[in-house]
Amino acid sequence: MKKKSKYLIIEDERFAYEEIKRMMKSLRPDYELCGWATSVEQAIQLVSNMEIDLMLVDIRLSDGNSFDFFEQVKSQVPVIFTTAYDEYALKAFKVNSIDYLLKPIEEKDLEYAIIKYENLQCITPLSTEFQKLRNDYIMSNRKNRFLVQTGDAYGYVEVQHVAFFYSEEKYTFLHTFEDKRYIVPYTLDQLDAMLDQALFFRVSRNCITNIKSISKIAKYFAGRLKISFSPLCPHEIIVSRNRADHFLNWINGNEL
Repeated sequence: MKKKSKYLIIEDERFAYEEIKRMMKSLRPDYELCGWATSVEQAIQLVSNMEIDLMLVDIRLSDGNSFDFFEQVKSQVPVIFTTAYDEYALKAFKVNSIDYLLKPIEEKDLEYAIIKYENLQCITPLSTEFQKLRNDYIMSNRKNRFLVQTGDAYGYVEVQHVAFFYSEEKYTFLHTFEDKRYIVPYTLDQLDAMLDQALFFRVSRNCITNIKSISKIAKYFAGRLKISFSPLCPHEIIVSRNRADHFLNWINGNEL
């Protein structure tokens, strides 16, 4: 007898949730909806207390970003992303995404995503085949240098020479180990998906750092961490309590 798939919807807008639920019921009436989460905190609680086969996940939730959830819950459950934002597509692929649907979602597109999920049941996220496909895709899209401009002159910076990236007002800056900075045409979310996670880490909402630029890590109140850089960062960088353990594991080489 075929196993009945159980799924979870993570979506902070009720109308979007109802529409996804309606389409799922129409397309796969034999699937079982096991829960609805509107926040990172609710999603963690639900996934920690139930067995599910598939997640339909929005990117921006009521208390943050769904990638915060994936950092805290190391789930191998396949994910169909449903979002209004296209800049997260590459990053989504790193967390067992099988499709990335932009809102407003068409029923036929959701149908194709479900078919992909069903076809992938014979190639699980833990399998060698899946890991090779994912790694090949990530490597082919990884940035190794950035075009920069000073006045009328163009140049480039190799990624290993970047100390950190940070956002300031509407701009994103690339800061080198030689203490030079350049404006780059990417958001930090886009950069987070482009960079080698063994070398770079999103330490805060406005900063991504190269591990080699970190000169000091100090305990801060309320379970947070204060980071010092060399060269100096123009902003004070505090790692939140929710990300502190993940950051220390990254420093220790446990999580890439």
